[in-house]
Amino acid sequence: MTTITPRRDSLIVRRPGPRELHPVRTHRRRRALELSLAAAVPLLLVLIWQLAATQAWIDDRVYPAPSTILSDGWDRAAAGDLWPDVWATLKRVLAGYGIGTAAGYALGLLMGSLPLVRSALEPLLDALYVVPKLALLPIFLNMFGLGEGPQVALVAATVFFFVWISTMSAVIAVPAGHQDAGRVFGASPWQMFRHVLLPASLPQVLVGARIAAGVAVLVIVASEQIAATNGLGHLIFDSRALFQNDVMFVGIVCVAALGVLFSELIRLVGRLLTPWAPRDRGRGQS
Repeated sequence: MTTITPRRDSLIVRRPGPRELHPVRTHRRRRALELSLAAAVPLLLVLIWQLAATQAWIDDRVYPAPSTILSDGWDRAAAGDLWPDVWATLKRVLAGYGIGTAAGYALGLLMGSLPLVRSALEPLLDALYVVPKLALLPIFLNMFGLGEGPQVALVAATVFFFVWISTMSAVIAVPAGHQDAGRVFGASPWQMFRHVLLPASLPQVLVGARIAAGVAVLVIVASEQIAATNGLGHLIFDSRALFQNDVMFVGIVCVAALGVLFSELIRLVGRLLTPWAPRDRGRGQS
């Protein structure tokens, strides 16, 4: 911290603090503190859970100890029983996410750039947006039948709205001065998109894409519990019906890990595509 010391002659002396004198060291310490806190909080919760299960504060038949869940998950993974469900969920999420992101970005860009198109389509899309996406599952079942189609379509429909809203809002929010400068320099429509609209709107678009990644995992798990014969959602629901609570928690942990990895992957892609954008989560910048 920079300290300001008042003096009798009314002069103010500004003395540089550790952040100014040693910026790299300060950033590393801050980063180490953030990583320590990020690891300590879930670890503490797991330890409390383990203690509660071993001391019989909770019924370990309903809430198995983390060590039991880890052991069972390891055994199922080693036997090859876990990976088919993980892969089934992952491929549905990736396929639906890709389709929904492409459609949402294209339409969001179009509606953000053309006010007449926005006026024509926005009321309809706003009405569809508020419909719970799981309510569309019977429609997709009628359209595509049993199989992968309804699952992928449900994820795509969910992701579409998040990406569409973030893209349209980002394009509308591009300052008019940026576009005026492009026109002054005689930029073509492609150049206007490539050098003005895309870099100005991409950070916000990627925020919407990262949110959509997490929601996609939530939706596919709920869908698999209703209309699927495999996948992590089916594993969780089926094991609960059979009172195999340790297997149920294995599925829940896998869903959490899949959601975090997918969201962090989108975050990493965003950093590579938009190095000029400020980092989120309050992380220090070097």
